[in-house]
Amino acid sequence: MATITRFEDLEIWKEARRLAKEIHLIAVHTELRSDLRFKNQIKDSSGSVMDNIAEGFERDGNLEF
Repeated sequence: MATITRFEDLEIWKEARRLAKEIHLIAVHTELRSDLRFKNQIKDSSGSVMDNIAEGFERDGNLEF
């Protein structure tokens, strides 16, 4: 099994990025665009998923995974 050296190589991070992109498209192209508070909250939270995965990876420990 290959060792992963970058969090960008993690499949779960890639999936989180796809999810964030999809949420962005939904927020921009649906009625959600008119509810600014909710739109910003859901977009920010989807970005937090990627951030949390990256932070956990950088800690070099398996406890959080």
